[in-house]
Amino acid sequence: QVQLVESGGGLVQAGDSLRLSCAASERTLRRYAMGWFRQAPGKEREFVATISRSAGSTIYADSVKGRFTISRDDAKNTVYLQMNSLKPEDTAVYLCAARFEGVSRRTTEYDYWGQGTQVTVSS
Repeated sequence: QVQLVESGGGLVQAGDSLRLSCAASERTLRRYAMGWFRQAPGKEREFVATISRSAGSTIYADSVKGRFTISRDDAKNTVYLQMNSLKPEDTAVYLCAARFEGVSRRTTEYDYWGQGTQVTVSS
């Protein structure tokens, strides 16, 4: 079973940048497609970005396209989410997830989840 731990969240101002990290307990992270999701208070969990096992394919939600970048370093068992030009509407708990199959936007198709890291963007 893969354990995922997110870090890098915090309180920033609109226009700032943050880089989130997701560290995996398992050395075979390369076997998994990885995703980032977020959940704001009172809202459903929503897809942010996903990256394939080979890092050859990435998909982004329209709301973050051009501002966020997902990447992975399998040697470090870590997946990243670089977030630029942050907006107040990006405020949420950000969670990473892993799945054995290919990339997916669906929360129900991920096998393992982290606990999340809070990102708060002030206007």
